[in-house]
Amino acid sequence: MKNLERVRWRARRGLLELDIVLGRFIEAQYAQLDEAGRQVFEALLDMPDNPLWDMVAGRLEAAPGEQQALLEKIRAA
Repeated sequence: MKNLERVRWRARRGLLELDIVLGRFIEAQYAQLDEAGRQVFEALLDMPDNPLWDMVAGRLEAAPGEQQALLEKIRAA
């Protein structure tokens, strides 16, 4: 599970709220993602903290499709 450890490390953020939300999602649901879902999550982790938090909080629109579906899972975790 080297990949899981790498994702956990990448999900550590400067914004405490984002750190908490992403950490909960990884623990609860990351393992159930298919390869496409994991790629979408990796793309989200490439984003700067503030725009990513705005997307998680629903203040910024996500791309329709897989990104939107993944953000809904993250919010629910």
